[in-house]
Amino acid sequence: MNVARNLNTRTIEEKTLTHPCFHCNGSNNARIHLPVAPECNIQCNYCVRKFDCSNESRPGVVSKVLTPLQAVTRYQKAKAEVTGLTVAGIAGPGDPLANFLEVEETLRLIRQIDQDVTFCLSTNGLMLPFYAAHLISLGVSHVTVTVNTVETETGAKIYNHINYLGKIYKGQEGAAILLQNQQTGIRYLTAMGVVVKVNIVLLKGINDHQVKDITRVVREWGVSLTNIIPLIPVKESAFEAMEGVTNKELNRIRKECESIVPQMYHCKQCRADAVGTLKNDLSTSIFMITQEVKEMAESSNSSIDSKIGNLRFAVCSKDGFIINQHFGHAEQFYIYDYLDEKAVFLELRKTDQYCNGAENGENMGKLKEKIKLLKDCDQVVCLRIGTAPALELKNNGIGVYTTCNGIEEGLQEAALSLMAERNERHETTLSAACAL
Repeated sequence: MNVARNLNTRTIEEKTLTHPCFHCNGSNNARIHLPVAPECNIQCNYCVRKFDCSNESRPGVVSKVLTPLQAVTRYQKAKAEVTGLTVAGIAGPGDPLANFLEVEETLRLIRQIDQDVTFCLSTNGLMLPFYAAHLISLGVSHVTVTVNTVETETGAKIYNHINYLGKIYKGQEGAAILLQNQQTGIRYLTAMGVVVKVNIVLLKGINDHQVKDITRVVREWGVSLTNIIPLIPVKESAFEAMEGVTNKELNRIRKECESIVPQMYHCKQCRADAVGTLKNDLSTSIFMITQEVKEMAESSNSSIDSKIGNLRFAVCSKDGFIINQHFGHAEQFYIYDYLDEKAVFLELRKTDQYCNGAENGENMGKLKEKIKLLKDCDQVVCLRIGTAPALELKNNGIGVYTTCNGIEEGLQEAALSLMAERNERHETTLSAACAL
């Protein structure tokens, strides 16, 4: 039995025809990328995952990382407003399989409200052998895997390191683990009827002479489509100064590989929060969170001054530079005052982890201690937080804002959002009073 063909009412062939990233005839259909996966288990030398950047369109860029519940809300909004939305995908900004619990919850919740939407996912493939069967059970019918080489020596030049099962591997050792897992995972998926596309980032002087060999190998793995894409030089990445290929060079290589595996020519190298058709990304017009909260704050007509006042934030960060930690995992909070629209570091407050696998009673006691520690704060700013602690914080007058950004940028975003929320509440109160 072909497992994938029984995922819902449409066949795999029908889904492929309406998937803009797997068939050129599907380019008039819309898709939505749900950015619920910030963590990554590989550091590619061409990649810098940048958050809250509305002026860039490339993989790894998002406005805001979402929780599964926020992602479902965004999907519902897109379904209501975007014509021809047929695909819900997860493409980062990190690797979905390094954030599998969030991915699983997101897809499960969306499937409850839409039985017919096509699920797809993009991954580096490192954890595919562990999660391939789970993806099929969730209804994922299309998977993209980035395979930049089938030579471990070349892989050592492309990848700085991999983080595999909690251990860092570098050089050819890391490249060999990645390649083996990509092969194992892709072979399993294609054997089970899942449509697999391979992305190949074309790196001049590194893998450009190997692309035909890559396409031959992945064809043997069962891959039905390859997407050869040009390098986008990214500032602060190891390959930021690398010379890119011309469109003529790119299309020549694609043509050479076309007799081996069908090629994708219409890729737009989308953001990890893109929505709409490939030709018309609507994310900046209907979903850009930072822009939304700025507009809310600036357009407020209430008697409250829309200028941001003095606020205090508790930041969850592993390194003191990026908001990259789950609230329940925090063993310290970076306390910032937001004065005159600038973030000013105040102090570091130590605490015990709230979420450590202990019994609920012990966890609740630790949560109450955390709340006492943060009682003077207006808001906790973190990568993620569970429903129960978020509600408990709210009941104690402490807001929650989730993002994955640099601390300075993240606090500006959080402050704008908080002031917009307060202004909106004030307007509601005024309206109710006038109604009386």
